[in-house]
Amino acid sequence: MEKRIYAHDTLEFVTVAAQVCVSLEQCAGRKRDEFVAEMLRLLPLLYMKAALLPKVESNGDFLPDDKVTEADYDFIRNSVWEIMGDADEYEALAIAETGAEEMRWQSVSEGLADTYQALRNFVAVYQERIEDCMHDALWAVMDAFELYWGQAVLDTLRRLHQLRYTLNALDDEDALQ
Repeated sequence: MEKRIYAHDTLEFVTVAAQVCVSLEQCAGRKRDEFVAEMLRLLPLLYMKAALLPKVESNGDFLPDDKVTEADYDFIRNSVWEIMGDADEYEALAIAETGAEEMRWQSVSEGLADTYQALRNFVAVYQERIEDCMHDALWAVMDAFELYWGQAVLDTLRRLHQLRYTLNALDDEDALQ
């Protein structure tokens, strides 16, 4: 087996994924503007590092078990929801299963909790250092990135950008009048 699990781009992704996990695990009680600023720094880096991961194939023999429990997921989702408050939910353009575009309600807290779940499961396997499992975990996190959490990161980034820049600019203009 090639050692793609130790490739430079893979190890950089592991590092950024771990940073995102720690940031989300320790976000409770933070101020919204600080949290938004940190996510706007980390999430683009996470997306870029995921896009650079080497392609690997899996035969499914060593697919990792989920390490993130329902309680862990709820803790992250609730912590982010408390920070975001009334700015958590937003309407975004999505592609339906039919291929048609439609507007759907989404939430920052759920998008980040979904991303956290995939990343934390991946990082936990790397911490165990069992190469066959690491290989399948790399495949699983990339597959999940392509199918759902990559889009969740992009949608969340768009909302966080609006909150930090677009909506703040509108508030500043209102204050000047």
